[in-house]
Amino acid sequence: MTEKTTRITHPFEPIYDEKSRILILGSLPSEKSREEGFYYMHPRNRFWKLLSLAFAEPFPEMNAKEKSDALLRHGIALSDVILSCEIHRSADASIKNVEYTDIPSILQKSKVQKILLNGAKAHALFLKRFPEYAAIAFLLPSTSPANAKCGMEDLLVAWRPHLL
Repeated sequence: MTEKTTRITHPFEPIYDEKSRILILGSLPSEKSREEGFYYMHPRNRFWKLLSLAFAEPFPEMNAKEKSDALLRHGIALSDVILSCEIHRSADASIKNVEYTDIPSILQKSKVQKILLNGAKAHALFLKRFPEYAAIAFLLPSTSPANAKCGMEDLLVAWRPHLL
């Protein structure tokens, strides 16, 4: 029996401004994030905790606007590689028929010099569609709870040098 997929269109606008210097890209918001109306809202996803440790900011306690403002203060842009796709629940392995986010537009309207890819799926999809940016794209371990083999300290060691 095959799992039923649903066509999902990314519900959030990319977060960036003309001063953004680093772009963080995931694959697509999880079901929980789509329900909550903002990026990385699954309670076990370590993304906001990781940024909190890296920047000494209370990201987990912030609302969406405060998180967006804090990201921009630190020169961080945030989006996802996928604009639309078919997916079963939140399973990256089930993703198919991908329509990509307009990453070149974000890069043209900002000062982004480094692209951080949150996990292998985001990295693979990004390089498939945007190979011309491979030199500034970095695969980092996923902050997803599905990446249980990577603890918070491991995430911090991998991510921090790229964020600062």
